Amino acid sequence: MTKAIRTTSVYVLLIAGGLVMLFPFLWTVVTSITPGASLTVTPQLIPENPSFEPYFQLFSSVPFARVIVNSILIAVVSTLLQLVTSSMAAYVFARMPFPGRNLVFLLYLATMMIPFQVLIVPLFAEMRTLGLINTYLGAILPTIASAFGVFLLRQAMSTVPYDLDQAATLDGAGHFRIFFQIMLPLIRPALATLAVFAFLNTWNSFLWPLIILRDPLLQTLPVALSSLQGQYSTQWDVLMAGSVISIIPMFALYVFAQKYIVQGVAGTGLK
Repeated sequence: MTKAIRTTSVYVLLIAGGLVMLFPFLWTVVTSITPGASLTVTPQLIPENPSFEPYFQLFSSVPFARVIVNSILIAVVSTLLQLVTSSMAAYVFARMPFPGRNLVFLLYLATMMIPFQVLIVPLFAEMRTLGLINTYLGAILPTIASAFGVFLLRQAMSTVPYDLDQAATLDGAGHFRIFFQIMLPLIRPALATLAVFAFLNTWNSFLWPLIILRDPLLQTLPVALSSLQGQYSTQWDVLMAGSVISIIPMFALYVFAQKYIVQGVAGTGLK
């Protein structure tokens, strides 16, 4: 009986915690289908006259379809480039010994402690010198290298037995073949984990796109959503409609890759 009560209590707490976490998202969805809704009054969980009018207003007030395409393009390209640069750097740190390797790796990890706000001015000056202001490339370039990604993939590669490398070397394989045919297939969970984190980070990025992309037709979702907030009044139903649309790709990506995320996080902590 004691074990049953303990198990029941755990499930009750987990369900209660899940409902608490779910309520803000439910509130967002309800507000987005309640025309004229205000955050000063708690909306009904089941609206009396639900309508998709706020969504139509959203696409008519700003070029939201173009904004979605901008965000998807920047997030996908940035994610792919992060996977390429992080996996190659991780292979070097995990499989190719050279003098001072650990020191260089620690120094590279130390860059994670530098706030991005400190780098904005030199990054902007660099993009201006290269003529990349108000371009997709200017928004993507500062995001293609990730110290966290290198750390995550290096830890995953460190769990792969060295015997596989030695066997491949005896068969005449070089580093490129070992990297592409042996290492990458074995660390797919870690790659999927990094892909999710990189996509979410770029998708939710606000400060850098706000500074580098001045053309309204090049704006990303977070910047476009902030423009919906007025100084004296805000159409919260329209703003929440935009928030719901911005959540959908992240939710779909997480549902698709959640198995790999669990495997990747668990696997990279083994060594």
